[in-house]
Amino acid sequence: MKVGEHVVRLGSPYVHWYLVGDGAHVTVVDAGVPGYRSQLAGGCAELGRTEADVSAVVLTHAHSDHVGVAEILRRELRVPVWVHEGDRDLATSAKAMGKNEGSMLPYFRYGAAWKLTFELVRNGSAKPRPIKEVRTFSDGEQLDAPGGLRAVHTPGHTDGHCVLVSETAGVCFVGDAICSYNPLTGERGPQLLPRAFTNDLARATASLDRLSGLGVESLLPGHGDPIESPDDAVTRAKGRGPT
Repeated sequence: MKVGEHVVRLGSPYVHWYLVGDGAHVTVVDAGVPGYRSQLAGGCAELGRTEADVSAVVLTHAHSDHVGVAEILRRELRVPVWVHEGDRDLATSAKAMGKNEGSMLPYFRYGAAWKLTFELVRNGSAKPRPIKEVRTFSDGEQLDAPGGLRAVHTPGHTDGHCVLVSETAGVCFVGDAICSYNPLTGERGPQLLPRAFTNDLARATASLDRLSGLGVESLLPGHGDPIESPDDAVTRAKGRGPT
C-alpha cells in the first residue's frame, strides 16, 4: 500500500514495515516478521524500483516483530542493517522482546491478542533471527541511507528505540513510540503500546514529547494507520495513559 509518493507500507493489519525511496534507491524501515519476506519485491515495484535497489535496512528498535527479515536481507542483498546503539544487544541476540513492565497474560481476554499471537507464530516470529552484523547510530544522526532519515531517540519502549524522520517523504516512522491500533486490546486511536511490550513506561511517556515539532505531516506507526496532526496525537496519547 502506497502511503505517499516515496513511501510504501508492507505487512499485515497487525504489523507494518515500510519502504522509503529517493528516486534511485530504497531503504527498508523496520523489517516485520520472517514470513513477510515475499512482500519486498512488490513493494519495491510500487516505487518503480527492484530489490537490487535496496541499499539499507534501518530499524526503529529491535523487537522481534520489527527485525524479522533484517538478517535475511543483510545476507541475501548484502546491505547494512542500522539500529540505535542502545538496541545493539537486543538486535544481535535471539531475544524476542527483552524485559518489559507487564505480563502478556491479562491481555488474552482480548481477541486482538490472540490474532496477533497467531500472526506472529505462523510467520516465524516465535524464533527471532539474530542479526549477525549491525551498524549503530545515535540521537540526532543523519543516516547515510536513501530517504533522508534522521534519528530521534525515543527510549522507553526499548532502551534504543528511535523514530526516523524522513525529509524526503515528509513523514516520521515512529515504530512503537506511539500506535493508532493497540495490537493486544484492539483499541483504535493514538496511544502508547501495552505495558507487556514496553520496557519502561515512564520513559516511553516522556518520549512522546519528542514526536512534537518534527515538521512532518504524519506519523507512520508499526501498528495502525498513519497518524495525522502529530502534536494533537501526542496530547491524546498522553491523556490516554498506559494501555
